[in-house]
This record gives sequence, C-alpha cells and structure tokens, in this order.
Amino acid sequence: MCDCCSSKKDIYLPELATVKKRKLMNGTELYLLIQLDSGEELGHKPGQFVEVSIAGIGECPISISSSPTQKGGFELVVRNAGSVTKAIHKLKVGDKVGIRGPFGEGYHIDQLKNRNLICICGGLGLAPQRSLINYILDNPSDFGTLTVLLGTKCYPQRFFREELAKWAEGDDMTFKETVDEEHDCWTGNVGVVTTLIPKVESHLKDSAVLVCGPPVMYKFVLMALEEYDIPHDDIYVNLERRMKCGVGKCGHCQINGEYVCQSGPVYRYSEIGAMPEAI
Repeated sequence: MCDCCSSKKDIYLPELATVKKRKLMNGTELYLLIQLDSGEELGHKPGQFVEVSIAGIGECPISISSSPTQKGGFELVVRNAGSVTKAIHKLKVGDKVGIRGPFGEGYHIDQLKNRNLICICGGLGLAPQRSLINYILDNPSDFGTLTVLLGTKCYPQRFFREELAKWAEGDDMTFKETVDEEHDCWTGNVGVVTTLIPKVESHLKDSAVLVCGPPVMYKFVLMALEEYDIPHDDIYVNLERRMKCGVGKCGHCQINGEYVCQSGPVYRYSEIGAMPEAI
C-alpha cells in the first residue's frame, strides 16, 4: 500500500481547498492551481492523482500536473467531458473544492534515476507527464538525458504553449512535437506521434521509455517501439484513464487482480503485456 494510504489522513474524507488560479488553455482544457486550506503541501509523487469533488455534483479523478518540487499549491488540467468536469470548468478564483489523495503509486523514481529517459505524450497525456518532466528538470543530476515527444490531434488543442516553447528552445532536453492535422499556424512536423520516434533513434538505446496518452495511441506506440528491441521492462505505460474511486472499492479500474488506482496507474509494459484488456 502506498504511503498516502497508510498515513493518518482519512482517505474517504475530502480536504477543503481553494482555487488560486484558473486559465482556459484551449476549448476543452482548464488549468487550475489549487491550494489546500490547511496550508500544507499535497505531498504527491509524479504520476499520482487526486479526487476532486464539487458539493452537490460529485467527484472525479484528475492527474496532478505539477512537480512535487513546486510549492504553494498543485496544478491540475481538467478536460470538460462530463457532469463533474463541467462543474469544475465553472469554478472561479476563490471557489472551494474537496480534495482526496494523492492516490496511486505513480512513477517509481528510484527505477528511473541515472537513466536516460524518453517521454512520449499524446494529447491530454501531457498533463501527468508534465509532473515527471518538470521533476526531472528540477533534479538534473539524478537523471541522464531527457527526450520528450509530444503529439496533439490539431494545433488549436495544444496547451501549455509557452512552456512548450521554452522546452523547445532550452538545452536541458531534446523536445520534438507534432500535430496530426495541418494548420496555417503550424510549421512543424505533421503526423501522429510515432512519426517522431525515428527522429530520436539514437536516443533509444539504453533508455527508459514512458508513454502516456489516449487509449488508441498505446497500441501504435508500443508496436513502433518493438522495432527497436527495447526491453519491456524499460517501457512504462500510464493507465490513468481507468481511475474512479481512488481506493480500490468500486472495481472500475480492476484488471484481473490488479487495482490500478492503488498499484498504478504507471506500470512496466512487462507487467501488463499479457493482459490485452489493459491497453
């Protein structure tokens, strides 16, 4: 059981928190900076998630998008895709929400230290990967090289655009980006995210590859990685889309005997490769 579930916190009782910042980054993704009213830091690890509740509406699981190294609150990216997320999109600065968590095991940083890392993100998968990416950037001496490949369906759906520009211009990572569809404002690569993998072929040897994106993306990214003979132990996938209650009670995230909300949502491909329903 993870540390967050064995602490004195009541995992069933939401903590009161306040919206400190909000920004609609495109038509569907809302950025929120949230601070616990207790004044304490959330104490999360990259790859974990929280349950966000709105009084009278319900709650939903949202991946944490900020690094644990960031103080003064934590960041979420919320897509308007249901009754609870619709209510979250109506929040204003100063409004109150309930927070449970953090939940899940997230990324096992000890397995990634001193490794060269390749993060492959698709669409909203950038949000949870951003927590890890910024953690790596804040602790460069703990890791090898960092490569980030990002694919988005279309140019208007890109978010964290200013941050992406800094990643592209900086010298602390290799950053490559693509969009699926041509657009007048886009002069970069056009095609799905797998078209970026051959462009970093020299980075693939002896690297750990971390994949997060929509369900349809996993099949094709994993097929592409097979061509480079990357050991399945060195490929990590994020199954955060399966989250529901966060405490292993509802069964929504169960895969065989695994409760993704407790032992995941990040798994080595070798752990789930034999479970086709996982991908």
